[in-house]
Amino acid sequence: MDFANKRKIAIAGAGPAGIMAAITSAARGLETTVFERNRAPGKKLLITGKGRCNFTNSADTKQLIDNIPGNGSFLFSAFNSYGSSEIVNFFESNGVAIAVERGGRIFPASGEASDILKALVDAALQLNVNFLFNSRVKSAIVEKGAISSVILENDLEVGCDALIIAVGGLSYPSTGSTGDGYEIASHLGHSIVDGRPALVPLIVEEHWARDLQGLSLRNISVRFLDPVGRIIYKDFGEMLFTHFGISGPVILSGSIHLARCGFKGSAVFIDLKPALSEDRLDARLQRDFVEFSRKIFINSLDELLPQSMIPVIVKLSGIDPEKPVNQITKDERLNLGYLLKNLKLNITGSRGFDEAIITSGGVSVKEINPRSMESKIVKGLYFAGEVIDVDGYSGGYNLSVAFSTGHAAGSSC
Repeated sequence: MDFANKRKIAIAGAGPAGIMAAITSAARGLETTVFERNRAPGKKLLITGKGRCNFTNSADTKQLIDNIPGNGSFLFSAFNSYGSSEIVNFFESNGVAIAVERGGRIFPASGEASDILKALVDAALQLNVNFLFNSRVKSAIVEKGAISSVILENDLEVGCDALIIAVGGLSYPSTGSTGDGYEIASHLGHSIVDGRPALVPLIVEEHWARDLQGLSLRNISVRFLDPVGRIIYKDFGEMLFTHFGISGPVILSGSIHLARCGFKGSAVFIDLKPALSEDRLDARLQRDFVEFSRKIFINSLDELLPQSMIPVIVKLSGIDPEKPVNQITKDERLNLGYLLKNLKLNITGSRGFDEAIITSGGVSVKEINPRSMESKIVKGLYFAGEVIDVDGYSGGYNLSVAFSTGHAAGSSC
């Protein structure tokens, strides 16, 4: 392709958002160069979904937005133009067979994230996208209110007509996401919403949670309360106790809301028996206590709880573990039922960015055109992916954001 007199597009970051932006701009005949600080593309992409890469979700536009609690409405135009069906069509047309799993999660059928990366890179190379590795963009030059060039870490200045910043946020810094995009955007006049870990395991105050390390609970429900006691999130599914607190799907999703209102001082209540109302649970306890009336309390819960959890619940209940079941009072039984449906953990913080799947925060969406992803402050400056202040639940939603915003930026630059 002859690039003479073509608009020159510089893209910072060879992750999913950056490569999709490059494919889209190059398909328009623009001279497109991707600058990547690592020595290879897609380092973070390769570890998503534990290496299986849940790259999108079968949800429609409304459902996608509903699953992005952090400024999801900002993405309406981008998803309408390039949503999950377009993302799937892109990968299938580039040779990737797909598999749809529980909750509409879409993976490569091979279960290999490398297939997603290869499809992206191959498509970009076929369009003559130029990749420059070990090339970190550290700043940009603005002339007459518009982007005119980028400055690399070695102080080399490279002229361009537009810059798309797609370098990610702060999560998994070992992959190169160290906040470079925030620094560049800030120097160009943009407001940055402080980055916080999200989709991240939580640290709790209670020591008994650590005693349950390795225990996974299924079919439980949770409700998260902010520091002033308001319910900010509810969910149903799986969770895991760890050496520092709690993790697992429902905990990671809840962490997004806590990232925006504060971790410390928040709490989570676990309903161990969500299928039973309080009355039905009490009836169940009465039946069990009749059946095990000759046992002591600590030996009467085997059919109700995981074995490792019994000593914890017995202690929290305040009932003497050696007390004969037939001597347990009505009040003690009712208090036990309440405990099983309202097991409280006080949250003191979260794990760090090295364990956070995404970053909550980023370049303020108020300063970005939602149709084009262009800056409202600097002409020719665009943003794509996690660098923007949007964040979604696990399930393919965050990679959908990357591809959708990358496509919007590449279509508009």
